[in-house]
Amino acid sequence: MKKLILSLALLATMGATATAQDIDNGTPLVPNRPLSSGELFQGMSRAIPGARVVLPYGLDVTFDKTVHLIFPSAVRYVDLGSQNIIAGKAEDAENVLRVKAAVKDFETETNMSVICEDGSFYAFNVKYADEPEKLSVEMKDFLSTTEGRLPSNRADIYFKELGNESPVLVKLMMQTIYQNDRRTIKHIGAQQFGMKFLLRGLYAHNGLLYFHTRMENGTNMPYSVDFITFKVVDKKVAKRTAIQEQVLQPLRAWHQVMQVKGQSHEHSVFVLEQFALSEDKQLEVTLYERNGGRTLTFYIEQEDLLLAKKIDNLKLKW
Repeated sequence: MKKLILSLALLATMGATATAQDIDNGTPLVPNRPLSSGELFQGMSRAIPGARVVLPYGLDVTFDKTVHLIFPSAVRYVDLGSQNIIAGKAEDAENVLRVKAAVKDFETETNMSVICEDGSFYAFNVKYADEPEKLSVEMKDFLSTTEGRLPSNRADIYFKELGNESPVLVKLMMQTIYQNDRRTIKHIGAQQFGMKFLLRGLYAHNGLLYFHTRMENGTNMPYSVDFITFKVVDKKVAKRTAIQEQVLQPLRAWHQVMQVKGQSHEHSVFVLEQFALSEDKQLEVTLYERNGGRTLTFYIEQEDLLLAKKIDNLKLKW
């Protein structure tokens, strides 16, 4: 009986030693200090490296004043750490977030997370202050301005409508196409009323199509843009036959133009989900004038889609 008890005690001691020591080098897995509540996990766990942590911004809020945060793109998601604070997008301003205290003089610090349309992620630690020093804060675009370098706090956030493409890359591709302003397509466009509406380039990447359009105003009258539509329509429609059309909604746009001044030009980039056209279908792209009748339309056919350039060859401008 004594031998059995001694054997069990020896096994328990060996198990405790193996648990508390790294088998290879003897480094203690449990620090020689009282554990904080955040370290008391069930089972084995590994510390998150500091390089993987998105550092939060410090934000002071109060009950009687509103703090406005201005982001570089539209706010898509907001999460509040507690009911002590409230937040909401400003009316008619998709990229402005209003934040204030819902409880006066709350003591416990809370947090807030924001995801924007371009895939950028922002974290905040929020505490109460009687008189916050910063009531209007412009959140700088987190993309690095140094050409050829990725931003250090880039977040791989994906949205369902963009499939496997990162919104950060979509933004960079639109920006690069716009800034390069190369004309790779010369036969597609419409000209009427002293206006030109042209397809300047077509690019494809990772299930998305990028349409580079250009508007030229050869008159002295400004052209106010109402909207632009993309529709898949039949090439030929017999009389007394209902027109079959499918409206395609752009997923993203870069430099959406509101007005083309007289004797000037503007260009934009639109992103659509990749699609195919049958021989009897064509893509109808129409530019509508606000409070006017100067409507321009051009058509893209099946063989035109094959002219789409690989966007891999573009030098992205980070």
